[in-house]
This record gives sequence, structure tokens and C-alpha cells, in this order.
Amino acid sequence: MKITVVYDNRTLDPDLAPAWGFSCLVGDDLLFDTGGDGPRLLSNMGQMGLDLWGIRTVVLSHPHGDHTGGLGGILTINKNLTVYLPRSFPSGFKAQVRARARVVEVHEPMEIAEGIHTSGEMGRGLVEQSLALVTGQGLVVITGCAHPGIVKIVKKAREIVSGEVYLVLGGFHLGGASRRTVKGIIADFRRLGVQKVAPCHCTGSRAMRMFAAEYGEDFIEIGVGKVLDIGP
Repeated sequence: MKITVVYDNRTLDPDLAPAWGFSCLVGDDLLFDTGGDGPRLLSNMGQMGLDLWGIRTVVLSHPHGDHTGGLGGILTINKNLTVYLPRSFPSGFKAQVRARARVVEVHEPMEIAEGIHTSGEMGRGLVEQSLALVTGQGLVVITGCAHPGIVKIVKKAREIVSGEVYLVLGGFHLGGASRRTVKGIIADFRRLGVQKVAPCHCTGSRAMRMFAAEYGEDFIEIGVGKVLDIGP
């Protein structure tokens, strides 16, 4: 299972452009979130030599623009997409996407493709879905912003797919969290058996430093251009 970060606040390659938001390519044909704008997303993917026309599935975590803003760019050049989005998305947004692509409204957990599961809708108020991937190394959890709570998301993933949690990647939404709160989350991660972490986007600099200090070599630095090749 290959995961390629194509949109993030940071870049690991000076030829690729960072911006506030998140998007990653799972395998060769599933895009999780679309970042904040189409031109930057398409430029980064083109610079990385990724096949834009080979994408068949887009999964949107939640309706904030820094995760959905690039969708229009993808829809402009790729006419054969299925878009999975939470049922709670605004009706106008769903109608606009439905005019250009097949839409699947997600409520309960479901398997999108072999070994790729959505958590289903989580949270109250701002509802979000995350991904749980079955890999040769164990369970990989990918989050957009983790508004429902990153620990709750990991627990949900373990309910959906049994096995050890190899990696949690994405926005942890801890930018304003206290040191005590972050320490508690790290302790929960350890109790849940999370082996590696790759926080980015909205995680916050203090939380990033604390995760890096705790996980050491099992902390994975994330930015545009990062490619993770996970297991057989």
C-alpha cells in the first residue's frame, strides 16, 4: 500500500507548493481529500508524475474548504470519478458534485475497495469520516482533521478492522490543545498500540514536537512529496 502526500501545510520538496489543507493519494487511484485549491493540487501531482486520469475514487473527510477546494480541479479533467462524502454534507455541495460525478453518501462504516474502509460519519455538529486501511504491516488510519477526536477515530478503526494499529496519519486537530491534553492523547495511543505516527496539517507545532519526542524514530515527518510504501 503506497500513500503519497500531495497537499499539506509543509513541503518536503522545494519544487512542490505547500498550502493550508490536506490531500493524499492512496495506492494509484483513490484520493483522500483534495486540499484547498485545484491549481496547486494538480500542479503538485503533475510535478510528482502522478496519473491524474487514473484516479477513480475521491473520499472527502468533511466539508471544510481546505479539504474540498481542489475537487473542482480534479472533476474538470477526470470524468470517471466516484466521490464518497458524508451524508451530512450540504445539499447544495452534493448536488454540484452529483452533476459531474457519481456520488456515494456515507453514513455507516463501509468497505470502499478491498482493504480500504471508511469509518462512516463520526462526531456531532461537524461530522467527519476517516479511512482505515488493511496493510501487510497492520492497520493504517488516515484522518482529515480529526474533529471528532483522534483517539475516538483510532478506536473506531479498530472496531471496524481487527488487528494492530501500525500507523496514524493526517491532521490530529490539536493546534490549541494544552500540553496536558496532548500527553493524555499520546498515552491513549500507546494503550491502543499505535506503532507509528505521522501527524500533519492541523495538528499544531507543540503537539507535533511532543509526538516526535515520544515516538522518536517511529515519528514520520509529513509534507508534500512524502511517499510511504507500507508493507507487502
